[in-house]
Amino acid sequence: MANLISIKNCRIEDSRSTLIPKLDWTFEEGQAWLVIGPNGGGKADFVNALSGAGNPPLKIVPNSQKAEDGALYSSLFGDSVEIVSLERAARLIEEERLNDESEFVEGGVDIGRTGRVFIAEGICGKIKKNAPLPPEAQRIETYPAIKLCGVEKILDRGLKYMSTGEIRRTLLARALVSGKKLLILSDPFAGLDIQSRTILLDFFNTIVKKQGGDLPHVILGMERWHEIPDAITHVLEFSGKEITFCGKRADYEKVMAERAENNQNKKDEAKAEFSDAFSETLADTAVLRADSENNSLGTAKAEEENAAGTQASEGSLPLIEMNHVNVGWDDHRVLIDLNWHLLPGQHWLIQGPNGSGKTTFLELITGDNMQVFCNDVRLFGARRGSGESIWDIKKQLGIVSYRLHVEYRMVGGTSLLNVIVSGFRDSIGLYGAATDVETAAAKKWLKLGGFEGRENESFGSLSYGEQRAILILRSAVKTPKVLILDEPCHGLDEAYREKILHLLELVGNSGTTTMLHVTHDPSEVLVCEHHVLQLCPDESPMYKIVER
Repeated sequence: MANLISIKNCRIEDSRSTLIPKLDWTFEEGQAWLVIGPNGGGKADFVNALSGAGNPPLKIVPNSQKAEDGALYSSLFGDSVEIVSLERAARLIEEERLNDESEFVEGGVDIGRTGRVFIAEGICGKIKKNAPLPPEAQRIETYPAIKLCGVEKILDRGLKYMSTGEIRRTLLARALVSGKKLLILSDPFAGLDIQSRTILLDFFNTIVKKQGGDLPHVILGMERWHEIPDAITHVLEFSGKEITFCGKRADYEKVMAERAENNQNKKDEAKAEFSDAFSETLADTAVLRADSENNSLGTAKAEEENAAGTQASEGSLPLIEMNHVNVGWDDHRVLIDLNWHLLPGQHWLIQGPNGSGKTTFLELITGDNMQVFCNDVRLFGARRGSGESIWDIKKQLGIVSYRLHVEYRMVGGTSLLNVIVSGFRDSIGLYGAATDVETAAAKKWLKLGGFEGRENESFGSLSYGEQRAILILRSAVKTPKVLILDEPCHGLDEAYREKILHLLELVGNSGTTTMLHVTHDPSEVLVCEHHVLQLCPDESPMYKIVER
């Protein structure tokens, strides 16, 4: 069989350093490869190097220039490679925000590039802003990829108004119409609803059987062994910045089975140790914060907050209320006549298909959607728009969301320590030096999350999954009244995912925080989540409230 990609005695590097020192791998015609491995283990470096992605761009470089050493890198695909990933989706939204000209537009809204324009650019190149649409953009609906990816109804919506799942499907549609010869799908099922995942699985299995010719070859990257398409024939695993498995799928499945059997007792012990570490970290953080307020004003404030919390709990006063809420833009209605309230200790699961309004619902609470001011939304007893500042609201919230992740990536040089400290201050980045108390508390949370000794690393240097884990720790440090979790496990490998889900379960059972949790993955639903808000965009009414 012909070699499509040959890598022998090479390394992966950026403009500053070597990321993976030794690499040997061959991709042959007829093979379908899965690239897998833990966060920070090298998988992301490899797929980014294959596609030329990364900031700075990553490269595959022979370790020797001597012919007799046999070091080489060759690819029949050349530059005809497209990657669809969480990282690429985040960069796309960053671009839209940087190019936002709302302050110069009549009406104050610049919707930016639409899905139609973005997908068409994959065919005809850059389209100038406000220029007439080229023929490719006008007839984009006729491309089979548009229907396959289910983006017909969102073609004329601005990219920054799309849900996470809609952005991913739009990226996939662009990749398919672009005519690129190699398509890399990195963690493609994250953020997709059940129907979209099913469509994508069927697409992958179909295209692999017919790859080559008019259809691209496909490489699949996954953070964990979950929903692996049947068409996968070979597995390449990275861990610790080196290849730890390279071979047939059947052999890898045997390795996975052996690991699972050997690690079960270790997992149980680690879970118990983590529970103890969480309790200790929570207690130590409370002591440190109490010591920092060890004066009459601080004591009075603490007593006042405790009294308020007790009163709220005893009287079952809602933390959040939404009365006859309606949200939408143009002719697109997202939420219609929504009535809902959140009581202390009631952990809610928020469900619904991509584009049903889950993120919009959460942004009414976080203050990131301005339509909150024309609706009856009450937080902690006060109606939004009644004089409270956004800081009054956010100091009582912990947030993990796609929007927050994008904003933090735009200040990616912040150290991990300062990212955690910023959770106490509700800021994106840290402005002003961290106090000794904040530093001590942040180090305890970093240790709990497995980042001990890495506090000076920059947020931007981490893999997408590691970044998400840091943001989850940031959200929990101040034990907020309400913890908002919008697909918190995006990009997490199996080990981190298990740890984070266990952490969230412990937070939910701590009695200090009430959680709102969005996820499409049934395996990520927490035991403590007994209340469910289901958003149903094609039904009337458009939502249901059920108990689990």
